[in-house]
Parts: sequence; structure tokens; C-alpha cells
Amino acid sequence: MPNSAQVTAAEISRLAGVTRATVSNWRRRHPDFPSPVGGTEASPAYDLTAVREWLAARGQLPESSPADELATALRSTPADALRLLPLVLATAALDRAEVAELTNLSDDQLAKQAQKLARGVAGDLPSAGEVGYRAAEAELLRALLICVRDEGAVKAADILAQGEPDEVSASGAYETPPQLAALIADLLGAADDSYPGSVFDPACGAGNLLLAAAERGAQELYGQDMVPTQAAQAAVRLGVLAPTAKRQVAPGDSIREDAFPALLAEAALCTPPYGDRDWGHEELAYDPRWIYGLPPRSEPELAWIQHCLAHLTPGGTAVLLLPPATAERNSGRRIRAELIRRGAVRAVMALPPGVAAPLHIGLHLWLLQRPHEAATPPRHLLFVDASGVQPERATYRGSRRPALDWPAIQEMVTGAWRRYSSDPDGFESAPGTARAVPLLELLDESVDLTPVRHTRVIPAAAQPDEEAKRVEDLRDRLKRANTQVVTIAGATATTSAGDAPRQWRSATVADLLRGGALTLLRSRPLRGSLGQAAAEPGEEIAGEAVLTARDVATRRTASGVADETYSGEEVRIETGDIILSETLHNKSGAARVATENDAGKLLGRTLFLLRPDPARLDPWFLAGFLSADENVNAASVGTSIVRVDARRLRVPLLPLAEQQRYGRAFRELYALRSAADEAQRLAEEAATALATGLTSGALLPPESTD
Repeated sequence: MPNSAQVTAAEISRLAGVTRATVSNWRRRHPDFPSPVGGTEASPAYDLTAVREWLAARGQLPESSPADELATALRSTPADALRLLPLVLATAALDRAEVAELTNLSDDQLAKQAQKLARGVAGDLPSAGEVGYRAAEAELLRALLICVRDEGAVKAADILAQGEPDEVSASGAYETPPQLAALIADLLGAADDSYPGSVFDPACGAGNLLLAAAERGAQELYGQDMVPTQAAQAAVRLGVLAPTAKRQVAPGDSIREDAFPALLAEAALCTPPYGDRDWGHEELAYDPRWIYGLPPRSEPELAWIQHCLAHLTPGGTAVLLLPPATAERNSGRRIRAELIRRGAVRAVMALPPGVAAPLHIGLHLWLLQRPHEAATPPRHLLFVDASGVQPERATYRGSRRPALDWPAIQEMVTGAWRRYSSDPDGFESAPGTARAVPLLELLDESVDLTPVRHTRVIPAAAQPDEEAKRVEDLRDRLKRANTQVVTIAGATATTSAGDAPRQWRSATVADLLRGGALTLLRSRPLRGSLGQAAAEPGEEIAGEAVLTARDVATRRTASGVADETYSGEEVRIETGDIILSETLHNKSGAARVATENDAGKLLGRTLFLLRPDPARLDPWFLAGFLSADENVNAASVGTSIVRVDARRLRVPLLPLAEQQRYGRAFRELYALRSAADEAQRLAEEAATALATGLTSGALLPPESTD
């Protein structure tokens, strides 16, 4: 019987659907938590079987899916994905009943039948080699077949490919997200809806770009990837999802070991690995592909550009996703200039950060075309700057990263390209977004092709009178906002408490909860905490507004958006609720009283909601004292991330009439802060408008009074 696999704390957290901090708490608080059986002191490993039994005994082990069972089987019986992927492709063609019959075979019969099926398609997969299975692997084979039957061959192939972490070490290689793959593939479409028949991807990874091209009509798909498992994974996915297309996928380094030296495709799509300086500069110095110049060692992206162009028919189009440095690094300026002179670069498009890894960088799309020898080069190069597309309202799943506005990105990028490609000479620029720049303007000392440099040009049509009126309007609004601040500040009149500060008895929030004066609510995750069963599925709330911790700290309306079906334990805010953030923002706490504008919104996951009994507690009185710095500091724990224990916060015990007196004062202070926020925003906007008007020449400074 094979030994049980070992798992780390991070893998346990994924298995149980909890955070790593929760796993650490289990280890400290529960003496019966399984002891480490391997690993290191800093990263211990645990027996998978023992962990699963411990979680199951406490109701914390989620119901396993076939994909989960396959992943678990791979840990218990490690196997080379290249041996198993042919079986995935073979069983993808079987119906559910035929797969079920296979799983019911004896171990020996299952191994023999699986081997027979896999060998029948092994020739369709790169690097499959000699395929053979043993009876000792029967449980793994059954888990694989069940995953194919219930969740599909693509899911099974993806699980197998994930099981090869040592292979996915190619420097700078990242998977292309489906939405980005769709955007890149759309750029190949012509105005008459025709689509290239043959498409090549020399760094295909799992095949997302080729699949996107197949969905749009490509019938010949060619791919290569330096990671053999990914090449085989791509072949399986193409075989399942694009069965009618001609498909060829090969392993290997496409730059050094081109598997398709004679291929001339109608189009190429590629997201090459970034920053790989060991791309073959020395041994490929005299390679015939470098017709635009030998790429420097530090410019591998320029090698990939020329590699793609070399595999295109004349007039063929290539779209590559590249780091922004490719457009402006000094070492690549000569090749960029040659690409421009010959008309090979047709467009450079800047995307916002987050479209693909590395997520903090705004990547560029380069659209290139292999020139016809006798054709006249184009006179313009299109630049599109979509880097400023604002995210949609933050998609709330406990993640701080807002969701990208893909429809806006798609429209800005593909819309500009289609307008330009249909009439390059008549293209109308969109200031700040898209501009067709004459090639001669680009051939300066730097040959900088960064879109923002060429699109954010102040249009000549910027009228001084209009600018002056806009600035004057902003000044008027700022004056009114400042007047409101002064008015509210003057209305908040207070008097001295006498010779000494007022003293009062107080109670903790925990005391008020026990006495029924308050109710504490929080939104729950899909799975309960330890020992708590998962809730039944709740109502569909996708798209509804969610109040976030940042909204509370900045006194703004709900900016989050729910994008999932919650567990049925979501909290809807009511007028008069007090909302507190679990973590401190700018070293201070914030409490907010819900108004009619907040009513009906969903409570964010890092917020507390206190619902007072209105006959006993005034909400504004509560919010004011719960926000006090000394109160929050006394109830906080942690160092780098400071969390507030809401139950430890203290509230004075005062009659309701006196609470309401304090409440009115705190409400006026909240209005003062909100008015000050608006005044500050208008001051920044007015100052920016003034500076822009002066530097653009639309406005003149005041005349000297000397």
C-alpha cells in the first residue's frame, strides 16, 4: 500500500478552505492536531491521511470534488504527468457509461485497458514517450477517470499539469488569463469578420491563445513550449476543445530549437517569457531571423518579435504581450527604429496593471505585420493608452484587488484598432486615449514607443476661455465648500466641563450584548469556523453593493460589488446601525452610523455591525465614543496589522436623553469631517486645473501689483 502523502500548512489551509493563520491556531490550541512527520522546523509537513481524518472529525473537511480526489491521489501516488495525459485525451472521447465501466475493472484489468487506450493516442501528444501503467497505480487511474467523467478532460489535464512544480520554472513564463487571451485573439479579426486560417504561438503554455483563436475560426493551430508538460497539456486541451482543427504542438525552446522552421502562418499570437537573458544571444548571432538587427542580450522580447515575424506570410499579423520596457529601453532603439522604417509595427497598446502577471505592471500589446516586399510602408503608427481604464467597483470576495473593467478595455483597444485599420490616414485621434502618429515623429534619438508619451497630448482645440470658465467654476465650488466647513464648525458649540473632566461609569460592548441592548453581526464566509457546519446556499446576490472598510474610513458610499452566491449569512445594513472596521486605518478607528443611503447594502467581511435597541441606546452617541482613539487603542491587538476587538470597546452609561445630546454633537462632527473631505477634494482639483491651464498656455498668471 503506498505511503500517505505529506502536506504543508499552506496546503492544509487550501484543503480546509481557511487561512494559514487559522491552521496555526489549530496547531497551538488543539493538542490532538497531527504532529509533523517531515519538512523543516520553519515549514513542517504533515501526514495527509491524518490531517484529513482530523478535519473530518470536526466537520471542517469540505466535500471533495473529483478534482480534489485526483489531486490527493497524485500526492499519494506521484506520477509523471506526461504518462497520464494520453489517458486523459483518450478517455475524453468516451461517454460516461464507458468510463464508468473502466473504473469498475479490477486493478490489473484497469491498468491494461488504460495502457491500451493511452497508447492509441500517445502519438498525438508531444513528449509522451512510452506509455505504461501498473496495477499499483489503479487508485490513481480511477481518480483520473472519474475526474474526466464528472469534471471534464480539460480539468483533469490542468490538475495533472499543476502536479509538476519543478518543471514550471521557466523564467518569466506566465499563463495568459482567458479574458486577456480573448482580447489578443480579437485583434486578429478583420472588418469583414474573416479570421486567419493558421495561427502560431511559439510560447503556447497551456494553449489559451490558440484556443481563443480556434473559437474565432482558426483551423490550423501550431504551438511550442519549453516546458514539456505544458506542451502536452496544451495538446490535450486543443484536442478536446478544438477537435476539428489541425493541431501540432511541440516541446522545446522555440528560439533555440524551432520545431517549425518552415512554417509560414497567417497570424501569430504570443505572450513570451519576460526578461530571459539566456535566450541564445551568442549561438544565434548569425541567425537569418534577425533581419531587423541582432537583439542585444538584454532584449529577449525583440528576439521573440522577430521570431514571430519570420513565421508569418507576407501581410500576416502578430500580436505579442510585452513588458513596457521593450518600448523604451535604450539598448533596443536601433531595432525599434528598423521595425518602424519597414512598417512592421502597426500599433502599440498600453493595458492597465492587473491584466496578467506580473500584476503590478501595465503591460503592452504590440501589433505587428510582416511587410510585403513591394508594398508601401504605412505612414502612421497607432498608439492606444488603456492604462487609465478605471476598475469596476471593487469586486468583493475578501480580496483587495478591484475587478478590471474588461468591456471598457476591450472597446478601447479593439475599437481603436478597427477604426484605424479601416482608414489609417483618416483616423481621428481621441486625446489621451488613441492617436495615429506619423512615423517620422518617432525616429528620434530614443525611438520611444510608450503609448502614454504619444496619446496624452494637449489638443490644440483647448480653448483658453473654456479653461478659464472651468477654473472659475471650480473656485466657486471650493468657496461654497469652505463656507460650509466654517458654518458647520461654528454650529458645533461646546462648553467647558469645569475644573475637572467629567467622570462616568462605563460598560463594554460585551456587557451591552449580554444585556440585549446591542446585537453584534458579521458577514460569514462560505464555510463556517472550526466545528461549524457550512451553511445552506443562500440567495443570489451577485452585483449587489457591498460596504467596505475603506468606505467606512473615507466616509463614502458603498463601493464594493458582490460577485458570488453567499452562504445565506450575509448581513444587510439597516438605518441606525453602527459599523466599525476590524482593522485600524491610518492608526485610528472609525465608526459610522448607517443612513438611508446605506440601508439595504451588504456588510463587508472585515466589518463589525452593532445594531442598538433604540429605546436604550442612541446610535450617534455610540459611534462617537466607539471611535475615540483611547478607546480603540485599549481594545486593539497586533503590531504590523492592528485589529480591534469590538467586544472590549467601552461606552459610558448615560440616560437616553443625555446620550442624544452627545449624539447630536457627534453627528455634527461627522458632517464637519465630510464637508472637509469635499473641500479638500475640490482644492486638489482646482489646483490641478490651474496648473494645467498655466503650463498649457491656456491661462495667464495674474499681473504684477508692483
